[in-house]
Amino acid sequence: MSAELERRELVRNDRIFRYERMVEIRAFEDRVQDLFAEGIVHGTTHTCQGQEAVAVGIAASIAPSDTVTCTYRGHGVALALGLTPESLLGEIMGREIGSIGGVGGSMHLAQPSLGLLPTFAIVGAGIPVAAGAALRHQVMETNDISVAVFGDGSSNIGAFHEGLNLAAIWNLPVVFICENNQYGEYSKINKTTPITDIAKRADSYGMPGLVVDGQDLDEVVDAVTEAASAARTGSGPSLLEMKTYRYAGHSRADTAPYRPEGEFEDWYERDPINSFRELLIGEGSLSEETNAKILASVAERIENAVTTVRNSPVPGIQAMFANINA
Repeated sequence: MSAELERRELVRNDRIFRYERMVEIRAFEDRVQDLFAEGIVHGTTHTCQGQEAVAVGIAASIAPSDTVTCTYRGHGVALALGLTPESLLGEIMGREIGSIGGVGGSMHLAQPSLGLLPTFAIVGAGIPVAAGAALRHQVMETNDISVAVFGDGSSNIGAFHEGLNLAAIWNLPVVFICENNQYGEYSKINKTTPITDIAKRADSYGMPGLVVDGQDLDEVVDAVTEAASAARTGSGPSLLEMKTYRYAGHSRADTAPYRPEGEFEDWYERDPINSFRELLIGEGSLSEETNAKILASVAERIENAVTTVRNSPVPGIQAMFANINA
């Protein structure tokens, strides 16, 4: 079994490792922001601090043979599915060690062995692709499912409606997961969307729709597990809306000055990592000593990844043509 698949299995089978993976995602994203400020990360990047429970909950609930599409804010999903920090950071920093050789960058990640289809910089573009992957699973009778992860802004574009409609008509084995982090780029959701719960749109396509607390890892796992089981056993698609919050701005150096005063603080009171840690400690599953070791181990792992990637080669110009077929 590869190191990436081993990482995936840990998240699938152990709640302590789910906690550790959320900690890893947060630390990784914080470090990426530092590297961008240092000029080491070129182009743009979109981080997902605050949304860790959604990413890890999805990875814990589906099989590596299932397929996943997600957005340009995909670092957390990639790490949760099992991509190593070195492979992910290598892609972000444009190095050969990256998951696709450093030619994709922050917004275009992929790892087929983990079910991660290429992530999408175009808003909502992964939704019909996930439906297409689900059609493949259906036709080939693989018993696998597809998952589409997208933001609240995607629910207002044509690809969302076309993808859900087609999936419903053909009874495709796909779970549509909306990460409602309250903002579509720089716009608050109430400025762009006339309903409070995006999950209600499932009614229009004759599929189940469910609002999920995206800050509660166990609730995310339960919801995705049930929806995935329904898709896998022929009951068709469903729409899950994960209510969550992004701590960072939309991208790069965006400090989110458009946020109402006190909004961040209100959401941080229900931080998914802090909440899950307190739950595990309260259950007696996690000690303060073990928690300290996890924090130290993750910090060391991220710094080792930064060192490894900094010292790895940049792909040559010919790498642009390595994956072109005629």
